[in-house]
Amino acid sequence: MATSPPRPGAPEAGGIPAHIHRRRWVALSVLMLSLLIVVLDNTILNVAMKTIATPAPVGLGASQSELEWAINAYTLLFAGLLFTAGLLGDRIGRQKMLLFGLAVFGFGSLLAAFAASPAQLVAFRAVMGLGSAFVMPATLAILMNIFEPAEQPRAIGFWAGGVGLAIAVGPIAGGLLLTHFWWGSVFLINVPIVLVALTAVVLLVPDSKDPAPGRLDPVGVLLSVVGLVLLVYGIIRGGRLADFAAPEVVGTTLGGLVVLAVFVAHQRRSDHPSIDMGYFRKPAFSAAVTAIALVFFALVGVTFLIVFYVQSVRGYTPLQSGLLILPLAAAQLIFAPRARHVVDRFGSRAVCTVGMLAIVATMAGLLLLDTTTPIWVLEALFFLQGIGMAHITPPVTVSIMQSLPREKAGSGSAINNTFRQVGGTLGVAVLGSLLSTTYRDGVQDTLDGIPRLSPGARHAAGESVEATLALADRMGPAGAPLVSTAKDAFVHAMHVTAVGSACIALAGAVVVAVFLPSRSRDEAPATQPQEEPAAEAG
Repeated sequence: MATSPPRPGAPEAGGIPAHIHRRRWVALSVLMLSLLIVVLDNTILNVAMKTIATPAPVGLGASQSELEWAINAYTLLFAGLLFTAGLLGDRIGRQKMLLFGLAVFGFGSLLAAFAASPAQLVAFRAVMGLGSAFVMPATLAILMNIFEPAEQPRAIGFWAGGVGLAIAVGPIAGGLLLTHFWWGSVFLINVPIVLVALTAVVLLVPDSKDPAPGRLDPVGVLLSVVGLVLLVYGIIRGGRLADFAAPEVVGTTLGGLVVLAVFVAHQRRSDHPSIDMGYFRKPAFSAAVTAIALVFFALVGVTFLIVFYVQSVRGYTPLQSGLLILPLAAAQLIFAPRARHVVDRFGSRAVCTVGMLAIVATMAGLLLLDTTTPIWVLEALFFLQGIGMAHITPPVTVSIMQSLPREKAGSGSAINNTFRQVGGTLGVAVLGSLLSTTYRDGVQDTLDGIPRLSPGARHAAGESVEATLALADRMGPAGAPLVSTAKDAFVHAMHVTAVGSACIALAGAVVVAVFLPSRSRDEAPATQPQEEPAAEAG
C-alpha cells in the first residue's frame, strides 16, 4: 500500500526530523569547514614558528619559550574550557555555541595578526583558544544528532578526514603566505574563512540540545575549569622550566589533580551531575579516551620538533616544509573515511592496535634521520603515520561517542577533546623539555669554548637550535664549526625524544589491545546496508 511523503518536520524512525535528515551531509560539510579553521590555524603556526622567532622586522624575535607559550596559551584556554563548552552546548544549544566560538576565534585571529610583541601574540592566542573551546565539541555533538548510529562511523570518518585536509592546506597556505606577505598573514587568513563559516552555520546547520538537561551544576562546572587549568598550567610550566620536580610545578600540578579528584567525588554524589562518572566504567569509553590521550602525547610533542628539523637543520623554506607534510595529510584524507570498513571486518580493537603500532614504528623511524638523510625517508614516515592516525581517530571517537546517550553528545565530545588536548599539552611540555635539555648538553662544551661570550648570551644561545644558529651567523666564518655542532646536537636530541615518544605510543597500543572492546554495542548494525526509515503515513 502506498504511503504519502512525510510531513515537513516529521520525525524519522530514528528520531531525527526528516528535513534535517535530508540535509545531513551538507551540514556535515559546514561542520568540517568549522573544524578545518581550528586545525588549520595550528598547522599554519607550526610552519610559521621559525619566522616568528626571527628578529624584527621579519618576525617578532620570539624565544623558544615564547613560541611554546604561543602554542600553550591557546591550549590552556582550550583544554580548560572544553568540558564547560560541551555542557553549555547540551543545555543552551550546540549551534549557538558553535557560532559564539567561531566569532571569538575570528576576533582573536584578527588581533593576533597585528600583535606587536611576543607577549601580545601569546595573549591573542589565548583568545583564539577560548573560541576554539566552543567550536570543537559543538561540531562532533551536532554530527551525532543529525546522523543515525549506523551512519555515524562513516560521518565521523569524514569528520576525521577533515583534519587531514587541514593538515595539507595549513602548511602549504602558511608557506605561500610567508613567501609573499608578513608573518601576521598566517592569522589574518582565518578571518574571511570564519565569516563564510558563520554564514553557512546559520543557514545550513540545525540547532540541537538536551531536551531534559536537569538542574545546572555550577559547583561541578567551576571545579572542572579550575582543575583543568591548574593541571595544564603545571604541565606547561614544568616543560618551560625543564624541571618537573620544581616546587611550583609540583604544587600546581598536584593542585589540579586534587581539584579534579574533588570534581569526580562531587559528580558521584550529586543527584544532577554534569557528567555521569559511570561512563568511565565502560571499557569502550575509558580505554578509548586513554588511547587518544597517549597517541596525541606522542604525536604533538614530536610534531613540534620536526618543524625545526626540516627548516633549521635541513634548510627548507616554510613553503617547502608545508609541501613535505602532504603525505601525512593525504594518508589521513584517503584512509580515515574508509576506516569503518576495516573496523567492520576486524573490529575496533585489532584496527586501533595496529594503528598504534604504526605510530610506534614512525616514532622509531625518526632514528633513521640525520643531517643528510634522503628526504623521501621522512616522506615515507609521514605517510605511514597518516595511515596509523586514520585507523585510530575514527574508531576511538565512535567508541567514545556511542557510549553516551545522544542528548549528552556535547559532554562526550568535550571529554574526547579534553583528553586529546591534555595529552598533546603534556607531549609538548615533557618531550619539549627532554629535547631542550638534551640539545643544551650537546652544544654546551662548544659554547663554553667561544671567547668573549657573556654567560647570559651563552645561556640564550643554548636554548634552541635556532638561537645557536643565530649566534653562529653573527660570528661570520668563525661560526661555521658551531653550525655543524648545533645541527648534530639537535639530531641527537631528536633521536632521544623520538624514543620517548615511541614508548608512550607503545603504552597506548597496550591499552587498546587489552581493554578496548572489539565491537561496541552500536557497531554491529553498521555492517549491514542502511535502509531509509519508513515514511510516516499522511
